[in-house]
Amino acid sequence: MSQRLEEMLRKSVESKMLRAVDTRDEAVRQTNVTFLTVETPETADGRIDLRHVVRACEEIGRALKKKNAYHLVVIKSTVVPGTTRDVVKPILERTAELSAGPDFGLCMNPEFLRQGSAIADTLRPDRVVIGENDERSGKMLEDLFDSFYGHKVRTLRMNLESAEMVKYASNAFLATKISYANEIANICEKVSGVDVSHVMAGVGLDVRINPKFLNAGAGFGGSCLPKDVKAVRAFAASHSYETPLLRAVIAVNDAQALHVAELALAKLGQPKGKKVALLGLAFKSNTDDVREAPSLKIAKALLYAEAYVSAFDPVVKKISLPGFEALECADSIPACLSGAHCCVVITEWEEFKALTPDDFIKYMAQPVVVDARRIFDPRQFRQRLEFSAVGLGGGETFDGVPCAVTSKPRTEPPDALRVE
Repeated sequence: MSQRLEEMLRKSVESKMLRAVDTRDEAVRQTNVTFLTVETPETADGRIDLRHVVRACEEIGRALKKKNAYHLVVIKSTVVPGTTRDVVKPILERTAELSAGPDFGLCMNPEFLRQGSAIADTLRPDRVVIGENDERSGKMLEDLFDSFYGHKVRTLRMNLESAEMVKYASNAFLATKISYANEIANICEKVSGVDVSHVMAGVGLDVRINPKFLNAGAGFGGSCLPKDVKAVRAFAASHSYETPLLRAVIAVNDAQALHVAELALAKLGQPKGKKVALLGLAFKSNTDDVREAPSLKIAKALLYAEAYVSAFDPVVKKISLPGFEALECADSIPACLSGAHCCVVITEWEEFKALTPDDFIKYMAQPVVVDARRIFDPRQFRQRLEFSAVGLGGGETFDGVPCAVTSKPRTEPPDALRVE
């Protein structure tokens, strides 16, 4: 738990704004609004598992039955369109023996929190999406958010199904941007002198696109993007629609980690018995999540090639998964790098960004670095050691010219060219 979150929880408990109870029954009966935030894990065929949602709804419904007051139930778990109306609502009505609308409220409110940035995203969201079963329910939830944010956050109210789809559509688009950036990066590597970080800087300045999620790397991972893209594909298939674009997004992402492993293997020549250092195991910095992490795919490919793989992550200290018994988890950066013939940087932790060419030269048997997160300056590193990176073209024409954006106000067109 971060120090900031721990401090916020302490103050909330001391001020009696936050109180823990033992049962859902007690929580429902002592409040006006219930947010259901249970997980919806992935099944073997990519669909979402609703067991936790069903169980929670049954308990909430039984509590509503004992309560003689209007209560709002808000589904915040990520669920496919139709779940709140066709699964949640009937369970609540059956167990509570009440009707959604006149007797209790029901809304769907997707969450858009990023791992490692949950506090900031909660306090300063870019939008609030409310899916409402009826107008009274939506108004009650909007008033709640307005009291918290002071009418400063854009709010969208819509039906239940559209709100459910917003979350999947958002994550599918973000995943698409990442796979797009990685595909362009792989093209850039084939062209002498091209740097994808410069290319995406130029692409991202287009106001129709924006630069976020255009950083080429080892691919996306974690608990949201992979699961949600697979879930929306499975949902679409259940409605007799194929998703060629999203199928390509997943295919590019699956291949990207292997591409990074191949960059390292190309540097090793004969990999058997040679040590490869992996800096980073978590799928992104400021989290300990290794679900669908590119690091594990890279490590597995290197282990399969019979390389000796040592990894260091500031937070993830051990990998207890089948197939990774031979993966060494070092307790420090020097221990991880010591005697290595190649280092692959996988997670963009701040302490990795602080490393210099001298650090790699000092500890490694062969100072060879593959930057899979583009955290190092190619000009600086290529002068001192053997260096490659995702989306970085090689060859003698690479001049290492830095890419700088000069901040200037956006120019408005002359009146003669203005389009109204």
